[in-house]
Amino acid sequence: MAARASVLDLAASIAPDLVALRHDLHRHPELGNDVPRTQRAVLDALEGLDLEIALGQSLTSVVAVLRGRGAGQTGGGAQDAARPVVLLRGDMDGLPVTEATDLDFASEVDGLMHACGHDLHVAGLVGAARILHELRDDLAGDVVFMFQPGEEGPGGAEPMLREGLLEAAGRRVDAAYAIHVYAAEHPRGVWFGRPGPQMAAADEVRITVQGRGGHGSQPYQALDPVPVACEVVLALQTMVTRRFDAFDPVVVTVGRINSGTVNNVIPDAAEIDATLRTFSPEHREKAHTEIRRVAEHVAAAHGLTARVDIGDGYPVTVNDADEFAFAQATVVDLFGEERWADMVTPEAGAEDMSFVLEEVPGAYLNIGACVSDDHTTAEDNHSPRALYDDSVIPDMAALLAELALRRTAVGAPGV
Repeated sequence: MAARASVLDLAASIAPDLVALRHDLHRHPELGNDVPRTQRAVLDALEGLDLEIALGQSLTSVVAVLRGRGAGQTGGGAQDAARPVVLLRGDMDGLPVTEATDLDFASEVDGLMHACGHDLHVAGLVGAARILHELRDDLAGDVVFMFQPGEEGPGGAEPMLREGLLEAAGRRVDAAYAIHVYAAEHPRGVWFGRPGPQMAAADEVRITVQGRGGHGSQPYQALDPVPVACEVVLALQTMVTRRFDAFDPVVVTVGRINSGTVNNVIPDAAEIDATLRTFSPEHREKAHTEIRRVAEHVAAAHGLTARVDIGDGYPVTVNDADEFAFAQATVVDLFGEERWADMVTPEAGAEDMSFVLEEVPGAYLNIGACVSDDHTTAEDNHSPRALYDDSVIPDMAALLAELALRRTAVGAPGV
């Protein structure tokens, strides 16, 4: 299917408005699932469009439904139950980072910054809504626009799902798509991604080694948890390399060990805090079991006990093979092969779009938004000096719109 020049033209025509929206959001970042000013800015940006809008009950989300008026495969009307529903997602929250850029639209909120580019995501999704509204006579299905707070934590996707996100159009979403910008590592304007696992599951691990305190001069009269905790840390690294296939990676990183108050007192307990990253549900489940086994048995070997608490974080972000191939082909059609790069290995970061992609097939794509011509030395996402090029915003809007137009027109990829 040839690319619609009108999509790219429409994106270019509204680019100044989208950039202005992004700059406004960047000046006023908000955290977590309570982003009322951002919610208001989104609603203002969507004003005048023929959308069915619902606000979150437990969080400041926005869900907007656009009813297509075009005829699809079934030839039915906009309410035909057989017509596809596509979900497009943009996350809205910032980070607790003190901005250190010289931008004239730098954050005006102390200690907060849009350091991960979610302000661009919002602008891109608003752009897609405006483009698709203009082309709704060509839209052969319905589109759900998911404006999500809390991606950086505590996580907004799960509560939005519980509040009926996937049924917002009156029938279940068939496919879902999202885009993330990168401030470094990749050239400006280049799209990238991979089928299958794209980002890791991320879980929090807390291990408490329980001993019995005493005087530092007489360790034999105590049960010292400190050397046991150190042994647990080393044993976890051996566990990773000996219990898991290297081609389905597992990463255990201990970021904090805490114990004691002074140098001559043996404490009662030692705490270990770690992050666990896995790239398949099978290895995620197995890692939970193995971490418990290692910690408990190492402690038991020394006459101590260990309590292991694992908090489930975001699951693996998995791109459906067919939906990914469809999305990649759409990128190439719109922007040319030179603007696509295969992502060879998954990324160990995590993303709560994974909860949506567990429920419906879809694709999560990335685009380089580096302002520098040398992406290898630029400041990365989450840096207080991270910079993002506004030029990618209309591209994001155009791609999201095109994905919805094509996916509703043809049904499932390959059909």
